[in-house]
Formats: sequence, structure tokens, C-alpha cells
Amino acid sequence: MSVRKCIPWPDKRLRTPAREVSEITDEVRAVWDDLIDTMEAMPGVGMGAPQIGVMQRLAIVDASQERGKVIRMANPVILHASLELREHDEASPNLPGVSALIKRPRAVTVKFLNDKGILDRRDFVGLWATSVQHQIDHLNGKMYFDHLSRMKRDMLLKKARKL
Repeated sequence: MSVRKCIPWPDKRLRTPAREVSEITDEVRAVWDDLIDTMEAMPGVGMGAPQIGVMQRLAIVDASQERGKVIRMANPVILHASLELREHDEASPNLPGVSALIKRPRAVTVKFLNDKGILDRRDFVGLWATSVQHQIDHLNGKMYFDHLSRMKRDMLLKKARKL
């Protein structure tokens, strides 16, 4: 287990969809462990493998107050999203120093392979739902600022370049 370096924007891997994971192996578990260590060092509430340059559909989330409630996911897919939206200030260690208010569904139902290799289905609400959606975006080659208007996105990226 170790804290890994987050690849900097605009690395093309951040725009590349990650490959599906066929089975849960020791290598997959090691990537999850590194994601957890890296997330805790930030600190953050989730992380996707492409953020550290691993192009596999692996993500972790932990939006608990007390920490230590990490959910490990392989190949997560949103099955259902609520119509009610929730606004949250989102950021990424791949583009440090900037953030933006993003509206996403307040609740989502997600299916994924869990750490035992079993297909799981879970409901996420609030910050948990925001984090899961943010991580799935990373797995699909998207960044949080892709949800902004072109003008707001351009302003955010210009500000990031100045930093």
C-alpha cells in the first residue's frame, strides 16, 4: 500500500475510458489499497484508478464522517438516478487549486463487482452519491468540469493554468 502520484491534467489518460476488470485479483486489491492511501492523504471522499494512471474500471468511495467505511468497486454502473438534484463543490487532485459547484442526482443505484468478486447493488445518497458519480466520470474519461457550461469550464481551466 502506498500513496500514489495523481497524474496532472491535461494528461490524455484522464480523457480515456478505462478497461473493464474481468476478475478481482491480488493486483486489483493492491490498486484499491493504493487508491485508499492516496485518497486519505488528500484527504478526499473517493478516487478512480485513472487518476493515478491505472486504466482499469476501479474506484473507491468513503464519504463517512468517521472514515474507514470505504466501498471498493470494479466496473460500477449507474442503474438509476433520482430526478432530485444536489449541488456540491467538486474538485480533483488532477487539477489542483480549482473547484466548481456541480449539480448531480441526489441519489443513485449502482451495480458493481465488490471486493469479493460478487456482483453487488447499492443505493447511495447525498455526498456518497456525488462521489460515486464523480468517480464513474473518471472511469469514463470525464472530469467534473465537463458538467459546466463552456464559458464556466474555460474560465476554470484558465484559472488552473495560472496556478
